[in-house]
Amino acid sequence: MQTLESKNEISAKMPLLLANMNKVLVGQQKAVFLANTAFLAGGHVLLEDVPGVGKTLLAKSLARSVSADFKRIQCTPDLLPSDVSGINVFDQRNGAFVFEPGPLFSNIVLADEINRATPRTQSSFLEAMEEGQVTVDGETRNLPELFFVISTQNPVEYHGTFPLPEAQLDRFMISLQLGYPSADEELLILDMTLKEKAFEVDSVLSIEEVLQARQAVRAVHVDASIKKYIIQIAAATRNDSEISLGVSPRGSQLLMRASQAAAFLSGRDFVKPEDPKLLAPFVFGHRIIPKQRGNKVSHAAVISRILEALPVPV
Repeated sequence: MQTLESKNEISAKMPLLLANMNKVLVGQQKAVFLANTAFLAGGHVLLEDVPGVGKTLLAKSLARSVSADFKRIQCTPDLLPSDVSGINVFDQRNGAFVFEPGPLFSNIVLADEINRATPRTQSSFLEAMEEGQVTVDGETRNLPELFFVISTQNPVEYHGTFPLPEAQLDRFMISLQLGYPSADEELLILDMTLKEKAFEVDSVLSIEEVLQARQAVRAVHVDASIKKYIIQIAAATRNDSEISLGVSPRGSQLLMRASQAAAFLSGRDFVKPEDPKLLAPFVFGHRIIPKQRGNKVSHAAVISRILEALPVPV
């Protein structure tokens, strides 16, 4: 069990983690906060945006901010499940098969352009992201205790892509978009580009400290009124006239866990109503199916509309 002193020491390092990433991700403070929220809550992140806005930089900056193993998987249509999870190779010297682990056996995994992988390869991520293990040739192997997947995809270009099914989307705690920077922010990016190693960050947390932070997150207090508020948001998605498939109880669980992590990142040991209200569009947005799937309204915007109609607990 963590002592109060150790909790305070870990909590004091959270601003360092955020500041470390914000140094290179200009104008993306909210995205950095959301990504670290999922990271500390034990979830996974899906980054959906056009090329060149910093999706890969965000993933690399988070990985390099922690002294942990990092692997990048460039997803392509010819990528095989064994390329991701690993394969048994026959060792002629010993006359036996030896397991060669794939890149999933790392602490932080970047699955770049995951929607370019075939459905068969996409499914190889399911067990890993949900159970923290992979099964190869009938044998199950555990992944590292600290295991985090951050995936990117381009939602605009559909040629040669395989849209993620609902089961795969459900494995991501948070889905977010970065968007374009402002003119001043883009000018700062250009200035940084002229400097050597301007987009590199130092390590500020160890694996053990991340695991301690995750333990502290689970201890953050959630009042009964906050739990009821989360349930009301989820129920509203199931009864909304514009939504054909609402949020499942798993979504409610993940929103509560994300709210605990957001509170911890903010230096609190209790959840405020503002936490689930801020996070709901990013936790619930990719879990609903609107009736008009071809409309221009983002899923997150639908959740934001629902939130405006619900009273916030005091």
